Amino acid sequence: MNTLKTAFLLTALTLLLVFIGERIGGENGMILAFLIAAAMNFFSYFYSDKLALAIYRAQPVTREQLPRAYEVVERMTGRLGLPMPKIYVIPTDAPNAFATGRNPKHASVAVTHGILQLLNDEELEGVLAHELGHVKNRDILTSSIAATVAGAITLVARMGWFAEMFGGFGGGGGDRRRGGGISALFMLILAPIAAMLIQLWISRTREYEADATGAHITGNPYALASALEKLDAYSKRVPMPGTATTAHLFIVQPLLSRDDFAGLFSTHPPIRKRIERLIGRPSVYGAPR
Repeated sequence: MNTLKTAFLLTALTLLLVFIGERIGGENGMILAFLIAAAMNFFSYFYSDKLALAIYRAQPVTREQLPRAYEVVERMTGRLGLPMPKIYVIPTDAPNAFATGRNPKHASVAVTHGILQLLNDEELEGVLAHELGHVKNRDILTSSIAATVAGAITLVARMGWFAEMFGGFGGGGGDRRRGGGISALFMLILAPIAAMLIQLWISRTREYEADATGAHITGNPYALASALEKLDAYSKRVPMPGTATTAHLFIVQPLLSRDDFAGLFSTHPPIRKRIERLIGRPSVYGAPR
């Protein structure tokens, strides 16, 4: 069901991009919209993992340097039939983790110093199984495509606003300017908001799926639920600074700037709902906080 939902949402994003492209300049506008999306997806496919690791100053580690994580990842990849990903450590006390890479052969898993100190072995296993669930389910590629198409929609919508207000381009202006004020408003404001909401919906759907995969391969949903509850509580005291383009990667949402419009929306489902899906109640340790 989650896979079908994701496919539907990606299709909706693409159709929105096509609509805006057609509204700007007819067939030429559609072609332009697809070219922009293709270029952005090409960059995302090949370079988004390197960019994300660089943003957070993640450092590669060897088995000797981090045997605790290596042993867990080796055990989990064996169960999932995945190649061994590269392991990175992010030098921050904020507890968090993410996976990135265009496919299982080029995957990387990054953990912070804070999460290694906060979680016990079973909880860390649950977190790493969740991240490998993203790798197994190809969520990294799916989220990257959603993010870049949403970005293309925002870019093309701004171009559409200029086209509507200042005469159109690519042969698609002219009569289109009748009622252009309303359509320009749609393209400038409503289309990017719609794209962002669809992107966030995809991100949340994939988080639930990765939780389910992680719980299944460990056979211990309580360990992941316990890790999520600890991470939720501790990350409020020591938050992980994030960006709108990378927030969806992390197991718990990092802190986004409120100056950033995307910071008004959550890339992750509520922790209590994630825990409830895992163990049937919204808290591991008692009454909901």
